[in-house]
Amino acid sequence: MSPEADVRESTLMLREAGEGGDAVTRFLSANADAIGALAMHLRTHPPAAVVTCARGSSDHAATYAKYMIETFLGIPTSSAALSVASIFDAPVSGGGNLCIAISQSGRSPDLLATVEAQHVAGATVIALVNDETSPLAGMADHVLPLSAGPERSVAATKSYITALAGIAALVAAWSDDADLRGGLQALPAQLKQAFAIDWSTALPIFEADRSLFVIGRGYGLAIAQEAALKMKETCGLHAEAFSSAEVRHGPMTIVGPGFPVLAFATSDEAGDDVRSIVSQFAERGASTALVAAHDGTLAALDAHPALQPVLMIQSFYRFANALSLARGMNPDLPPHLNKVTSTR
Repeated sequence: MSPEADVRESTLMLREAGEGGDAVTRFLSANADAIGALAMHLRTHPPAAVVTCARGSSDHAATYAKYMIETFLGIPTSSAALSVASIFDAPVSGGGNLCIAISQSGRSPDLLATVEAQHVAGATVIALVNDETSPLAGMADHVLPLSAGPERSVAATKSYITALAGIAALVAAWSDDADLRGGLQALPAQLKQAFAIDWSTALPIFEADRSLFVIGRGYGLAIAQEAALKMKETCGLHAEAFSSAEVRHGPMTIVGPGFPVLAFATSDEAGDDVRSIVSQFAERGASTALVAAHDGTLAALDAHPALQPVLMIQSFYRFANALSLARGMNPDLPPHLNKVTSTR
C-alpha cells in the first residue's frame, strides 16, 4: 500500500484496529495473575453451566466463548436473553453457574439487569470489560480489564480482539492446555503481521453489492458474526452470518450467480466444512472469497485453530475500512449509531 493510500485510509477505525496486538499484550500482562488464580478456582469448583451476557460485538465474543469452553472443558455454555431480566423481570434459577459478562462500556441497563439477576441467583460473575470504572466492573466477582485503551470510532475493533484473546487466555489456563498457552504467547506479534495482510483484491466482489453471506463454523462462527455486523455498520451492506452447516438448510437457496460470499475457514474439521460449502457456491457461479491459512483466495496466518479466527478478524478490519471508504462511507461515523448503545 502506498504512503498516499495510508494517509487517505487513516481513519480512527484503521488506527484503533491496528493497535490490537499491543492491546492483547497489555491484557495478557495485566491479567496473568488474576487469570491463573481464577483458573485454579474454576478447576476446583467447576460450574455446572456457563451463561454469557453481552450485546453486539461483545455477544459475538460470547459465541467464541461458547465454542472454546464447550470444546476444551465440556461445560454447557449459552447466551442469556437480556430482555428476560430487563423487560420481563423474570427470576433466574441455577445457583452455582458461572456468568461471563463481556462489554466495552459496562453500562447498558439490560446487561446490568441480567448480571444482577445472575448474581442474585448465586452465579459467580466474571466481567471482561474495557472500562474498569463501570457499573459492570463494580458488580462482578472477578474483573478482567480488557486494557484495550480508548476507542473513539463507533466500530469496535481492538476491544473485540482483546475480548477474544481474554477468553482464549482464560480457557487455556482453566483447561491447562499447553498448545493453546503457546499459541497465546505468539498471538500479539502475529496480530501485527495479520493487520498488514492486504485483501484489496476482494474489493470488487463486495463494493457494488447490497447483500452477502458471511460463513464460518466452530471457532470461526464468532468472527463471521462480527464481520457481518461490520459490513452492515461501516459499509452499508446487508450481510448475514451463518454456520456452514446452518446455511445448508434454507438460506443457501438464494445463492446463485454473482452472489457475494465471504468465508472464514480454520485449519480443522470445521474449516473443512466451510471449504466444502464455498466450493458448492462457487460451482453455482457465486462470487466467493475464502479466508484460509494455506488454500484461501484471501491470505491468513497459520496458528492454533482456536486462535486463527482472532488473526483473521484483525485482517478483516483493515479490509472493512477500505471497503467502507470505497463505498463512499465514513467507517468512524456510521449513520444512526452512537459509540455507547444503551438498551433496556
